[in-house]
Amino acid sequence: MSENLPVESEESKKTSGRACNHVRQALKKCLKESDCVQKEHRRALDCMRSRADTVPQRCFQLLHTFAQCKLSLVDNRLRTRGRKLDIQNTETSPE
Repeated sequence: MSENLPVESEESKKTSGRACNHVRQALKKCLKESDCVQKEHRRALDCMRSRADTVPQRCFQLLHTFAQCKLSLVDNRLRTRGRKLDIQNTETSPE
């Protein structure tokens, strides 16, 4: 009987139910893979605050998207329209 149960994928286990989680995870992945964190062994927060050249521009774009997504949660004008910036699949986004 257990053959009929759906198998959970790795991605479905990672969901936390938090708002803007997909953007948050994409930002974390981008920062972890950056040269600033990998080669210079700096904290991700330090890399973003210093606007280091070794951080890809895509990470800064994701940070802006994440900030806009979180802002849309508290802005009543945007709240009724929904979170437009909560992207579902960041792998298809151009780098």
